This record gives sequence, structure tokens and C-alpha cells, in this order.
Amino acid sequence: MTNKPRTTRSPVIVGLGMTELGKVYGKSSSQFAAEASRLALADAGLLLSEVDGLLISSGVANDIGLGLQVDLGLRDLALLAQMQAFGSTAGAMVQYASMAVESGMAEVVVCVFGDAPLVEGAGAGLAYSDGHRAHSGWTGLQRATGAVVPNVLYSLAARRHMLEYGTTSEQLGALAVAQREWAVLNPLAQMRTPITVADHQNSRIISDPFHLFDCCLVSNGGIAVVVTTAERARDLKQPAVHVLGWAQSHPGSRLRRDDNFGLMTGAAKSGPAAMSMAGVTVEDIDLVEIYDCYTYTAMVTLEDYGFCAKGEGGEFVATPGILGPGGKLKMNTGGGQLSSYYMWGMTPLSEAVIQARGQAGARQQDRHEVVLVSGNGGILDHHSTLIVGS
Repeated sequence: MTNKPRTTRSPVIVGLGMTELGKVYGKSSSQFAAEASRLALADAGLLLSEVDGLLISSGVANDIGLGLQVDLGLRDLALLAQMQAFGSTAGAMVQYASMAVESGMAEVVVCVFGDAPLVEGAGAGLAYSDGHRAHSGWTGLQRATGAVVPNVLYSLAARRHMLEYGTTSEQLGALAVAQREWAVLNPLAQMRTPITVADHQNSRIISDPFHLFDCCLVSNGGIAVVVTTAERARDLKQPAVHVLGWAQSHPGSRLRRDDNFGLMTGAAKSGPAAMSMAGVTVEDIDLVEIYDCYTYTAMVTLEDYGFCAKGEGGEFVATPGILGPGGKLKMNTGGGQLSSYYMWGMTPLSEAVIQARGQAGARQQDRHEVVLVSGNGGILDHHSTLIVGS
């Protein structure tokens, strides 16, 4: 339970817009973003003319700009920005939107993400291919070793955790299995066929130690949320989802010698800060929606938030009765990015909104007053944390 006082200008999320997600072709990121924005406003019962703030995040395709304002026909905005902190951007956008409405800088702010990296007829791996770009300096040295694309860099982080703490591939596989169990209950999920740890172990190696089922999906689509004040929300269509606490952390130390790369993330600082702002502790969290670009990322984030001791994440996630439907820890209740859809930080945020509203259908949890949402960007370079709830 949170003890943070609420005022008429307290920030709330009142609209959620989601386009068709997954292998959806024929639209640009900008078109997905515009569609998601309109859907979010319609969901809230608001008009485009009532919007005075727009925050924009673009994914891998990176083809959304400030021109989205014109595409949507928005005039005389009090707040407009294109933001980029990779997978932590969604959480950061909601943070800035919350500060804007709380201060009176804006009244109705749309936070939107769109991406279209998938190309029909081409493999998903092409979306994150480094291509033939020229590299110099440190990145040039990385390229010479092949340590450039996220799969390789995150596999280095995971391997270090394994060497330091004894974490195993089978333990990571248990996390993948649990999230697939949640995805089976989610009609929006791309992957709804149950898997076992044996399936995980038998899936092909992507970048050692990662198997196929350790790695997130690649998806096309767009998601937007609308942030306004608690007072304005009283007259709108949907239950208000209160934004109770927020924080960011940007370690800025990737791959430095003697650094704790792979062992600790920005969640270690942003998590306690956001929970302190919301007036809650780990014990008060009802639901956890974690950024899970890889099984390892979700596991190490749980450690850094304090759900288990540092170094015990592997054993924790593999313990029967911890994860999955019916488990003690309600984590990634929609299937996450591993099995549901990959919309960067909008994946955990959208599921948090759905759960906090009580609209998750077969996967809905009775307790949803306090929901923790994480975002992770770069190669553990950026982190955002939100505490939201009903």
C-alpha cells in the first residue's frame, strides 16, 4: 500500500492505445505512432484538440520525428520533444509528462512509441544487424571482435553473472517458461504455445549462453499512453492509473575494466528512489512488469530491485512456485517481451496499465494497487522505474 498523498494535480494515466502488434507490414513507425496516439485518446474519451503535450520515442527504425505533431494536426503545444534512452524511454516519457501536468506546464500529454523494424520476407535478426556502418575508436575495436550487436553484448553480461555467481542456463530457461505461461493467457501475445525447460535447452544458440528462448521478440507496431491530472481524469472514460513514483539511473560505465558490468544495473539506484517517492517498499509491490529483452536482464533486474539477494537471481527464478500464473511473484503477467510483443519500455508499461485498470481478462490479478514498471536501455546503460497503481 502506498502512503503518497494525492492532489487534484497528481499525474495519472487515462488512455492506452495499442495498434496491431507483431508481424504487421505496410506501415511506417510514424504511421503506427499516429494510430496509437489516436487510439489512446479515444480510449480516454479525449479529443486531439485537448492535447497540449506530445512526447515521442522511436525504436530501431528511428523514423519518427517532431513532424508527428503536424501529422496529428496538433496546434499550439506547450510541450513537444523527441526522446531517446532506448528501452528506458517509455518510463522516462511518463516521468516528464507527470512532472509537466503536476507543475501546470501541460494538461494532457501523449507519450507515444512506434517501430517498424520487421521487413516482410526477411528474418527478425536483420532488424538489429550492424550492417556495413563504419566504426572507429573503441567501437571499431569491438567490431573487430564481433562484440557489437545487442545479442553478443548482453551474452557477455550474462556470462559474467554466471561465472561470478554460478547462474545456469537452465535457471534462465525457467524464467522463459514462466513468461510463456503468462502469454498463453494473453490474446495479444505473439507466442502462445507452451514451452518447457527442455524446449529452451534444445532451442538453437543465438549467442552463447543465450538460446533462442532467452531472447526477446522483434515486433512492428505502436503504443501510446495519455497522462493528465487526477482532477481531469474524473470526467474521463477509463479508471485512472496513478503515477506514484519515478526515477532514472544512467551508469555510463559499459565494458570498463574492473567495472560491475553484468553484475549490477541501474535498477539498483532507480528502484529504491522510485519506491521511496511512492512511499512503498518491495514488500508492498503487487505486480512487477520488468523489461525483459533477455531472460538474464529480467533476472538481474529482480536482484537489483531487491526481490532476492544479489547473486541469487538464478536460483530465485528457478524455484517452483515463484514465477508464472499462480506463483508468488506476479511478474510480466502478459508474457513480456520474450513471448508477448516487443515495444521497448511500452511492453511492461502497457501491461501495468491493463492490470491496474482490472482489464486483463484471464490473466487479471486481484491485487493491483501498486505496480512496479522497469525500463532498460542500451546495454544496461539506462534504466527507468515507475510505480503506478489503482
